[in-house]
Amino acid sequence: MQRQTTIANNKTVERKWYVIDATDLPLGRLASEVARYLTGKNKVIYTPNVDCGDYIIIVNAEKVSLSGDAEHKKTYYNASGWARGIRARSSGTMIREYPEEMVRRAVHGMLPKGRLGRKIESKLFVYVGSEHKHEAQKPEPLTLKF
Repeated sequence: MQRQTTIANNKTVERKWYVIDATDLPLGRLASEVARYLTGKNKVIYTPNVDCGDYIIIVNAEKVSLSGDAEHKKTYYNASGWARGIRARSSGTMIREYPEEMVRRAVHGMLPKGRLGRKIESKLFVYVGSEHKHEAQKPEPLTLKF
């Protein structure tokens, strides 16, 4: 008797909604765990070429912690495409003015690149403050252990 390998497809994947409170969580560790849940690597049925991950809601993005001297030394760059159109911001500026973008960029760096990565990234929702607009989906609280 041979055992059959189960390969996931879009019809067989069950997706859950999770909400994560980012208060005092290290940014890099939060991003790596969120990327693991978004891609579905925490599931037994994980298949690399199928989006089998869950939906993640991150609240209190402004309260995420940075380790060491990262608030002053780490720099985020944006390029407009024009000559001398590069803009640099420190992590301190990003966490004060654009905390959602900072968390989103950290998670984006840990997801696969390409068409599937963009589809996976669309299941991430980041909010400043403790309120979000996804109560109808009944998200389960997810506590990360690290």
